[in-house]
Amino acid sequence: QVQLVESGGGLVQAGASLRLSCAASGRTFSSSAMCWFRQAPGKEREFVATINWSGVSTDYADSVKGRFTISRDNAKNTVYLQMNSLKSEDAAVYYCAASVYRSIRYYQGEYNYWGQGTQVTVSS
Repeated sequence: QVQLVESGGGLVQAGASLRLSCAASGRTFSSSAMCWFRQAPGKEREFVATINWSGVSTDYADSVKGRFTISRDNAKNTVYLQMNSLKSEDAAVYYCAASVYRSIRYYQGEYNYWGQGTQVTVSS
């Protein structure tokens, strides 16, 4: 069992940066692929970024590639999402998720554990 708690969201101006954190409890974190998804009002939840169990492999949605960076610290049981050059379209509730798989995964159904989400608001 893995429990996830996101933090770091807030209100920022367009062009600013934020770093989201996702703290995990449970012994399986270090063997789990992790992911960030987001959901804007009136829209479906969408994939943002994924990282494999060791942190060596990552991938991103095209909309955030080059601006966002996912990373993890297995010693701290934490995964991060560094978000730079934020745009109004990045505003959403951001969720982290943990998979039973080790390799990077892109689909919600491949993630077994979810956090409660953290709100990111971007003013233009």
